[in-house]
Amino acid sequence: MVENELNYSAGNYRTPDGAPADIVIFTIVSTEKPMAKKALPTRELQVLLIKRNIWPFKDQWALPGGFTNEDETVYDCAKRELLEETAVEGVHMEYFNVYSTPGRDPRGWIISHAFLALVNERVLVHRSAAVDASEVQLFAVEEALQMDLAFDHKQILLDAMQGVRNKMLTTTIAKEFLPEEFTLSELYQVIQTVVPDFEEPNFIRKLTSTKSRSTIIEEATDEQGQPKQSKQYSQRAAQLYRFTKEEPQLSIYS
Repeated sequence: MVENELNYSAGNYRTPDGAPADIVIFTIVSTEKPMAKKALPTRELQVLLIKRNIWPFKDQWALPGGFTNEDETVYDCAKRELLEETAVEGVHMEYFNVYSTPGRDPRGWIISHAFLALVNERVLVHRSAAVDASEVQLFAVEEALQMDLAFDHKQILLDAMQGVRNKMLTTTIAKEFLPEEFTLSELYQVIQTVVPDFEEPNFIRKLTSTKSRSTIIEEATDEQGQPKQSKQYSQRAAQLYRFTKEEPQLSIYS
């Protein structure tokens, strides 16, 4: 042990020139259809981007992020950079990948750690650009993927999309974008907003049949124990549901 310590020298090893955190913040933006009283609102998956005001990639759109300080964890860096560049805070982020392709950053050997979150749009209401960002804005994900994003941020965004789709299908995060009591049509729409190719012809039957009744949701009832219904988005009354406190172990929707 002592011999190994004496033989070790940090100078024998090449260390990265930086270990930044890049943050992918998704949200679902809902827009009511004023001319269609019984129609579900339009929902769109959007991502938070900043316009860089420093070299490299000055004036190009990018994901929020920045370099980790020696006295903080990479996760703490992600929280700090998100706050400094966008004024957004209080977001629970999850780590999903590391990016180390040689030449990914003109500043040197930069190994970036990426985090993602899917949050209610209320969390982003007071966003504003600061520090290394001249603008901060929400973009439809499909639009963002067509943009000339800085660094390898298009690839990071693509990878984050897979992560957030998996999260939508294996957790109850959909409840962040629904009222406490909702119809199954609303739930289905939220899922498809994040997972466009999600199709489950037996969706309602699978969630409501007595044989395979999900413990994730339950019927909403009034004080007398009678089922509660809504005609907000349909001509016929639709049963209202609510999430329980149970969390799934596998996909709850298929």
